[in-house]
Amino acid sequence: MTKHQGENRRYGKSQNLILTWCFFSYMDNGAKSVRFLSSFIILQKFRNPHGCKSETKRQKKKRDDILAEFVYNRGSVSEMKTEKTKETGEQKMKAYDYVVVGAGLYGAVFAREAVKKGKKVLVIDKRPNIAGNVYTEQMEGIHVHKYGAHIFHTNNKKVWDYVTSFAEFNRFTNSPVANYKGELYSLPFNMYTFNKMWGVVTPEEAAAKIEEQRQAAGITEPKNLEEQAISLVGTDIYEKLIKGYTQKQWGRPCTELPSFIIRRLPVRLTFDNNYFNAWYQGIPVGGYTKMVANMLEGIEVELGVDYLEKKEYYDSLGEKIVYTGPIDAYFAYELGTLEYRSVRFETEVLDKPNFQGNAAVNYTDAETPWTRIIEHKWFEFGKDENGQELPKTVISREYSSEWKPGDEPYYPVNDEKNGKLYEEYKKLAEKENDVIFGGRLGEYKYYDMDAVIAAALDMSERELG
Repeated sequence: MTKHQGENRRYGKSQNLILTWCFFSYMDNGAKSVRFLSSFIILQKFRNPHGCKSETKRQKKKRDDILAEFVYNRGSVSEMKTEKTKETGEQKMKAYDYVVVGAGLYGAVFAREAVKKGKKVLVIDKRPNIAGNVYTEQMEGIHVHKYGAHIFHTNNKKVWDYVTSFAEFNRFTNSPVANYKGELYSLPFNMYTFNKMWGVVTPEEAAAKIEEQRQAAGITEPKNLEEQAISLVGTDIYEKLIKGYTQKQWGRPCTELPSFIIRRLPVRLTFDNNYFNAWYQGIPVGGYTKMVANMLEGIEVELGVDYLEKKEYYDSLGEKIVYTGPIDAYFAYELGTLEYRSVRFETEVLDKPNFQGNAAVNYTDAETPWTRIIEHKWFEFGKDENGQELPKTVISREYSSEWKPGDEPYYPVNDEKNGKLYEEYKKLAEKENDVIFGGRLGEYKYYDMDAVIAAALDMSERELG
């Protein structure tokens, strides 16, 4: 064997060791990746291009530097960190900078921003799908909002520019209808609503009627949701269009709910039927799942895995955890259980082109068991992706209920008792130096979609620089 052949074989052996290390590292941590093959292909490019010609020391050093840089920054185990184990003092390799628990909006945005900064990220989710509660699935050519209707709206241009970099949005405007025992009213509360309720024609007449009912109720400083609602729209509208619906939604009398829940309720002395006071509004073309998939493009994702059941394992993979699940569940409910409202959906396909003529109809009487019916095709104007009329329709009836273990937690119950309990959990969370708690469940906070994205962007800027 010649000297040159010996050098090439030694180089090949060294390379094989690197490749084997990368491969078995992935075998050990169980990640589902196809990056090993691309790593192998790229490494082939670093073989000695001169065949049997001997390398100079400078060439050899350059080649070794390239290999080292590749394995550290570009290979399957890029930017692995080390951790001293207390028992043995040995170095333990960490495969990821961040393990993100939850593939919803908060998790997807943080993961995307971390990858932009060159970080290695793994995203995991308990569900079999990405996108969290904004997940949409196709049925009869219709993008069905599986976990409830989501209409994106924001006044935050930074957030709007961000989401529109991942999806094109249509011009959908949210104009729900209220059904009270067969009587139909416009939502938000506007001149159409006031005209049907009281027969008033001018804004002055409507304002005078509301003030008359506020004075009669004797409300000066609203202390709960009921008083806040009456001070905003009067007793008649409260009794017909707010009281029954709200008590079904929250499972509590309106007198026991905080006033801030309804402060954002739009009330207009105009004929504007747009529910949201937002500069930017719409539905992503192709559905929310497609948008989130674009956010997660090129990022490793594992679905159908429960972080809390395999917490030690996933903690061992990442330098930090970004946790978007329920904060009380993270701490095994050691301080007690935070309360949520849950939602159950009955979805069915109807062999007709039109069921209710609107995307959302709220049933505001107390006797109707569901809170609203969503007809999904109207989020995209009743047409498929090719602009063709759809012959069938899909509806979902929504039933609100108290959360119990095993149910999906939807809305935090932001009353005084739960607020105090959350503050205690927050103190525990602040002691978890390598865990970032975020999102609706991680922060026990009612979030609109734009606020979730803004919070994730803010956290990523503070965390990643």
